[in-house]
Amino acid sequence: MTVLKGLATNLPSRRVPIRSLQEELELPPEQIKMFERFYDLSHILREPEGDITDLLLAAAGKLSELRGLEERIRFVIQARTMPVATPYPVSAVHEVAQALGLRRAQAFVVFHHACASGLLAVDLAGRLLEENGDPDTLALVLAGEKTFTLAAKLVPDAAINGEGTAAVLVGPGSGRDRLLSYATRTHGRFSAGLTLSAALAAEFGEVYPKALAEVIQEAAERAGLDLADLDLILPHNVNRVSWVRLCRLLGFPLDRVFLDNIPVTGHCFCADPFLNLQSARELGRLNPGDRYLMAAVGLGATFSAMIFEH
Repeated sequence: MTVLKGLATNLPSRRVPIRSLQEELELPPEQIKMFERFYDLSHILREPEGDITDLLLAAAGKLSELRGLEERIRFVIQARTMPVATPYPVSAVHEVAQALGLRRAQAFVVFHHACASGLLAVDLAGRLLEENGDPDTLALVLAGEKTFTLAAKLVPDAAINGEGTAAVLVGPGSGRDRLLSYATRTHGRFSAGLTLSAALAAEFGEVYPKALAEVIQEAAERAGLDLADLDLILPHNVNRVSWVRLCRLLGFPLDRVFLDNIPVTGHCFCADPFLNLQSARELGRLNPGDRYLMAAVGLGATFSAMIFEH
């Protein structure tokens, strides 16, 4: 059984009003207004100093559950959206593993599901630990990125990206956040992502809510649950309107979707569900025994959902 044995997040020090990013993002004023009025975006978080290694270490350094267990870490997995994030031969995941003293760990990156790669990394960590067969071994999943290019700063007509990061300790056995199910599906005809033709982009907009609803329902079925059994959905922080539409499609109460971070963090790549989990804990939105679902969509187009019991 895969369990989240520890979680720490780092929110950058600088809150940037999206209105101030119009020139940087090469957007007309009406698009900024659309993000503010319809998508419920207000600010994003950015760290003015440091690189991606510093951002990931900032989260991992807060992971108190890791201290004293460094020798038990067998895998360090960086969940990334961007295929390339550092100049060769720099490797952020190896630098983080070295800085944390994780000498026995195999360190690598998964980016195949784009912004849904965080859920992929948790699933993969659990599978690798199970195959390893040692109940004392652990894995560290790292998520979040630096907005170093225009493509990394903006998802056109959907989201503006921020630089929050998360570090997740994954292990086998028992614990308060145990994995109940995972469902994922890739719609390959939209593999061009940001370079889709106008016709395919319009089709993707039509497919998006239905495809996400399908994996959410599949995850619930695999966990032996009805959607009504879910106490909370922890979304990717793209925008509010997409979740309003999805809840209407599913018949799911909008007040059981954790939308608090969307106006203040921006879309923080693969880190979103984990940032929301940390916030939900701190705000008392989860009680022992609650079932919650993490959802994410990656350009390309991968739709994923994962259910845990708190």
